[in-house]
Amino acid sequence: MPKVKTNSGAKKRFRLTRKGKAVRAKGFKSHLLEGKSAKRKRRLRGTSLTSEAETKRIKRMLPYA
Repeated sequence: MPKVKTNSGAKKRFRLTRKGKAVRAKGFKSHLLEGKSAKRKRRLRGTSLTSEAETKRIKRMLPYA
């Protein structure tokens, strides 16, 4: 059985927790930051979990994670 290729985009954007949930960074934090309030930018810090439907797709893209 050949090895399965990992999706390069997915490996840069997601990681899996020990229980198999997918963790992602929040978006809208790369440019045009002057127009966003400090409160909004603070909320965009850190990570969040993806939905169940997305998690299944991400696990398929990260076969060895």
